[in-house]
Amino acid sequence: MLARVWSASIVGIDAVKVGVEVDVSGGLPGIVVLGLPDSAIQESRERVKATLKNTGFAFPMRKIVINLTPADLRKEGPCFDLPISVGILAASEQVSADLLGDYLFLGEVSLDGSLRPVAGVLPIAAAAQKMGIAGLVLPTDNAQEAVVVEGLAVYGYKHLSEVVDFLNNPGRYKPVQLDSTVEIAKASYLGADLHDVKGQAHGRRALEIAAAGGHNLIFVGPPGSGKTMLARRLPGILPPLTFAESLEVTRIHSVAGLLKNRGSLVRDRPFRSPHHSASGPSLVGGGSFPRPGEISLSHRGVLFLNDITIPSLITNKKTVVAAAMSAALFLVSMPVLAQSGPITAKIISVGDGDTVTAQFGSKKATIRLACIDAAEMKQAPWGERSRDRLKQLLPVGKPAKFSIKEKDRYGRFVAEIFVENRNINLVMVQEGQAVVYRQYLKNCPTSQNSLLSAEADAKSKKLGFWNQTKPVMPWDFRRQNSKPKPNSSPKPVSQSSNCDPSYPDLCIPVGAPDIDCGEIEYRNFRVVGNDPHGFDRDGDGIGCER
Repeated sequence: MLARVWSASIVGIDAVKVGVEVDVSGGLPGIVVLGLPDSAIQESRERVKATLKNTGFAFPMRKIVINLTPADLRKEGPCFDLPISVGILAASEQVSADLLGDYLFLGEVSLDGSLRPVAGVLPIAAAAQKMGIAGLVLPTDNAQEAVVVEGLAVYGYKHLSEVVDFLNNPGRYKPVQLDSTVEIAKASYLGADLHDVKGQAHGRRALEIAAAGGHNLIFVGPPGSGKTMLARRLPGILPPLTFAESLEVTRIHSVAGLLKNRGSLVRDRPFRSPHHSASGPSLVGGGSFPRPGEISLSHRGVLFLNDITIPSLITNKKTVVAAAMSAALFLVSMPVLAQSGPITAKIISVGDGDTVTAQFGSKKATIRLACIDAAEMKQAPWGERSRDRLKQLLPVGKPAKFSIKEKDRYGRFVAEIFVENRNINLVMVQEGQAVVYRQYLKNCPTSQNSLLSAEADAKSKKLGFWNQTKPVMPWDFRRQNSKPKPNSSPKPVSQSSNCDPSYPDLCIPVGAPDIDCGEIEYRNFRVVGNDPHGFDRDGDGIGCER
């Protein structure tokens, strides 16, 4: 005999109607599940078999074929335990099949027949109401979550035997009513109040502007200055969620499995604070079966990114997550609150007096010390002395903190480096091992005065590099010794060609799209005129210096 029971599956934050077709026929006893089931559904064969026996029902010792439709949609999770159990009972004529076409069944079954809550009930209930389903049959612990959907009868039960009695005697039972006294489920908002903050006028004002306009906000400052304290108080000054917004937030948290045994709607605005080492999939969502990440979980709330290096502000209202088995669409609408701070990495090597290589997790990166310039290695003996001193300050394997400022045209990160609260950039200048690179001093707003003062002191004491009669600045040395290599430089360009006159040593067409040094093979060529591509960043007349 054939029986069909309706259930549903989650795709992203939306629900898709799934038919559970059960056929009990002659043949060798066994259960076959079709329709792209995952491991949890495959395991339901033994789980349902034991459950039916333990609850007093006869398990048919015949060939049972279970087909989940549509066949091309992957199904996952234990929520199909209940519809499979009901389908087997209906196909073996142990329960009435009259109501199976009007109701949608969800729930995980235990071996003793009790029903356990499942995730994603709210979006399934909303979809069932739009599909014209008369009612929803599910575990009692999920009932209050589903009953917020108007126009849908919700029946919550604790045991499989109660579901069977409902199907055989539907007149005995009434739908669950919304309990206004149930405790509202809460997200991870800590309830911190901005009223507790004394002072911090600029930070408070920034929070108020961000809350009023839904703007992104970044706090920059040394540890202990109150960045995190202020950030955690932003949800407290945001307006309360409307009913429609609360439904959206609850749908997402329901899909993520954060509402089990927690009541109905989320009323507080979410505050999500992922760890600074969180992976990309954990932020945007992902997995073989895509699930919401921290970005979507902060929908209509606040996403706080602590200790980021370069802020990436979210501007899209939706994010699409593609995975190995499917793709899903998640909602994104929230201000992004970020705190920028140093990140820790291990020193791998020292190149010269102002360049090191460091290990950031699984990746290596070249770091140029910000706002200073050390003597070139050819400026004997000063270049070697600067490199040796930097090796002493930053020995291989030494953990250091890097305050990233920008990325230069060679793809190197520019940063201030700290070891045990010592600013290594400043130490190099104090000891006369490096000079202040005034052209880029804007990258070090908090230490620029200290750098200038340290340089003046080292110069007056003739320390290191300054202990010579006529010191040649590193940038002047590079300009004087930078000549195009014959093998790497093109021949002089004809005046009649359509080449930009700013670059007499090579031909770049006038009006060409903007390019950088990484996109051309030439180095140390002359730059005259307005330099439309910005090859000569330090203004010494030499482009793309090595």
